Amino acid sequence: MNKTDGIRTEKLNIGYKTNLIEDICFSVKPGEIVTLIGPNGCGKTTLLKTLTGELKDRGGVVYLNGDDRAMLKASEIARRMSLVMTYKIKPELMTCREVVETGRYPYTGKLGILSDVDKQKVDEAMEWTDVSLLGDSFFTNISDGQKQRVLLARAICQEPEILILDEPTSFLDIRHKIDILVKIRDFVRKKNVAVLMSLHELGIARNISDTVVAIGEGEVMRIGTPAEVFEEAFIRRLYHIENTDIEILGETPWLK
Repeated sequence: MNKTDGIRTEKLNIGYKTNLIEDICFSVKPGEIVTLIGPNGCGKTTLLKTLTGELKDRGGVVYLNGDDRAMLKASEIARRMSLVMTYKIKPELMTCREVVETGRYPYTGKLGILSDVDKQKVDEAMEWTDVSLLGDSFFTNISDGQKQRVLLARAICQEPEILILDEPTSFLDIRHKIDILVKIRDFVRKKNVAVLMSLHELGIARNISDTVVAIGEGEVMRIGTPAEVFEEAFIRRLYHIENTDIEILGETPWLK
């Protein structure tokens, strides 16, 4: 296993009954943040679901640290890649600590019994994401911002080499957006993981990303640095606002 590879796609086709996007080729290396942008319905979440294996690809290959994901056991994939995808988590009568503990299941036996090491990893992740005091609270009773931090703690204690996040700042106020993004950025620097996420906030995407992947019109339209992607003419085309007055947005730091 080559730990310098991160996640990479080769001629990947995604979709449901038909191809939504074809020939997707990009990579995310350890220590990098790569962000998917594009209008609603363009395929960002479909791509993330395909990369994680929740949705079967329609052709091509997904590599995890140089290995074909299709050839890996589910337990090995879980040890290499963790997810923060809120729509998948609807635990009933689970405390926040119990939710975080599920991040250690790839390392436990079939009974899911945590060792002392597992419990220490859970404690460290909850402390790092500032949710230790929420341990006994039911997950369904906490705020959206707190839920995102709990889910991030679960992903962190999984000790991933690759972290995938689907719109981690959606529905959060500005304070909690800043909080979750700073924690993600610090986690990348501290653990040298590869991070792939989707974002709607273009200003944030420009500031936090090493590379931006723009999806629209049934294809990957552009891959590059934020400076290369966030050109006014291109962003207007991507979001179909070529002839729209954007003055109401005020300052637009995501445009050149």
